Amino acid sequence: MPAINLTMAEFSERFMFLAALAYAVAFIAFAWDLVSFSKTTKAVLAASTQAAARKVPARVGAGADDDVARADDAGLEEAALEGPEGRVQRPSSKLHGTAGAVEAQTAGDSMRYGAERRVAARVAVALTALAAVIHGAGVLSRGIAVGRVPWGNMYEFCSTGGFVVAAVFLLVLTRRDLRFLGTFVVGLVLIMLTAASVAFWTPAGHLVPALQSYWLVIHVSIAVMSSALFTLTFAMSVLQLVQSRREASLATGKADKLTFMRLVPTALSLENMSYRINAIAFVGWTLTLMFGAIWAEKAWGRFWGWDTKEVWTFVIWVVYAGYLHARATRGWTGTRAAWLSIVGYLCVIFNFTIVNIYFSGLHSYAGVGN
Repeated sequence: MPAINLTMAEFSERFMFLAALAYAVAFIAFAWDLVSFSKTTKAVLAASTQAAARKVPARVGAGADDDVARADDAGLEEAALEGPEGRVQRPSSKLHGTAGAVEAQTAGDSMRYGAERRVAARVAVALTALAAVIHGAGVLSRGIAVGRVPWGNMYEFCSTGGFVVAAVFLLVLTRRDLRFLGTFVVGLVLIMLTAASVAFWTPAGHLVPALQSYWLVIHVSIAVMSSALFTLTFAMSVLQLVQSRREASLATGKADKLTFMRLVPTALSLENMSYRINAIAFVGWTLTLMFGAIWAEKAWGRFWGWDTKEVWTFVIWVVYAGYLHARATRGWTGTRAAWLSIVGYLCVIFNFTIVNIYFSGLHSYAGVGN
């Protein structure tokens, strides 16, 4: 058994700290993107409403005066639609009569990148990528320090899980514009890193005999990847609930109080994307359950023993299976589907935190200590 490299372990902790700082700045940049977009949108809507109001008396007149009024209004609207970078941005919302009620305006439901430039969002993505690189270096140096894969305890699982969440988010960003999730995803990664360093910190050390198996790599790696995907769908489901409430409010003619949600696709689009990702993650969690049972047979001579950790892993599988089944065959769409997805992720968090810390069993070694 190789000796513990304390120098690399120290480097790992420093990398984790630097990654947390970079994530924190990225979080601020993502939040600034939402705030600045909200302010710009409010200004655009106010100017558009004024322009629409001016068109009504202008059309009462006749002849050249009508043409002049129309030209003035068009010029005002074009000027009002100029974004912070001097580029014309046309809102997709519609105005209803003199009330000026605004329909739910959202980002493109295809979630593909548009032509507009969002400097704050680009900076946030660049900082997230930098943080992920530093974070990856921290995970790698931890693995070198202990001479094995770095997910043998809660500290290592949590720090590695945060890295995978960030990496999956950045990977998906290459195909879909999910920058609207940045504040929530990076915020969750920050929470995971903070929890790993404060609540779950464990000094570099060797594994107990039951964990010294190649099944650790197979079982835990799939569990981490599935949990990362569940994290993305959790953020989408929360935004789906907010967007659904906003759309219902706008449908009744109320003012748009959450203008930053215009960056977010419709609730239906969020639900469909979340459903697809959950379906992929569910397959991974099924493999996690199966490979865990095989590993249990190798380590303890039985496939299933109703250990608390095993039970809650199965509970998570049941919740997400129920979510997929209810949405596909029972018509559980909208807020009910979102709540089921959220409940599933809360079960994942409960399994990782409460079960690992407060319930004793054969998986007790997965707690704070080695």
